[in-house]
Amino acid sequence: MADNKRHGEDAGDDRLDDEIVDDVADDDATGADEPVSRGGTATRSRARAESADSRPATRSETGRVGVFGRIARFFREVVAELRKVIWPTRKELLTYTAVVVTFVAVMLTIVGVLDYGFAKVVLFVFGNSD
Repeated sequence: MADNKRHGEDAGDDRLDDEIVDDVADDDATGADEPVSRGGTATRSRARAESADSRPATRSETGRVGVFGRIARFFREVVAELRKVIWPTRKELLTYTAVVVTFVAVMLTIVGVLDYGFAKVVLFVFGNSD
């Protein structure tokens, strides 16, 4: 199955190569109205853009968006990112919650014992009026 598919992909690649060669040949032929430079297509593209209408660009063309447009885009992006999140199952969520609560309880106990011990040592060193 994989060999047949690979063979089909190779055949499609050959057709793409032929189309690319034809496109390159068409790009090399310049018209009389196009400026000719050292053969780069960037110069021709720039010349076409310069010769186009010099009317002011609209907001969508310049990329400027209003405040409400930016806020709406922000929320759209937040929703898109939240859809990418792999949410835990209920069992995983309960397991993770139990681990966190247990860890916090252990740390609270350690800090509480150390605090009580340091308090007793400080009272012993500096004296206790009681």
